[in-house]
Amino acid sequence: MPASIEEDLIRAATRGFSRIFVLWLLSHGSLSGYGIMKKMENLTKRSLNSGTMYPVLYELERGGLIVGEWARKGRRMIKYYYITEEGSKVLENVRELFGKTIGKILLEFLGRI
Repeated sequence: MPASIEEDLIRAATRGFSRIFVLWLLSHGSLSGYGIMKKMENLTKRSLNSGTMYPVLYELERGGLIVGEWARKGRRMIKYYYITEEGSKVLENVRELFGKTIGKILLEFLGRI
């Protein structure tokens, strides 16, 4: 497979999974947008740029799944994101779906790597 196609597939999978990943990260505590990007990079060894991350955060915030609050850190104002009760419910529903169906498919897929 040409590298560009492979890279496109990986990028699409990362973008598609990023909403769930953000909810999961925030279920462990508040983070800034930059903090979310760094955690994702550390866990996945793939970088997600701000042009991808901030629209995801905006979409989740607009949907009521997360909330952002500004806080002063030194001289700068930083927006920290928190998962909402609704976001926690959605994350739990996704966990159930993954556990019942998608999780089995992923385990099968990952077992063959």
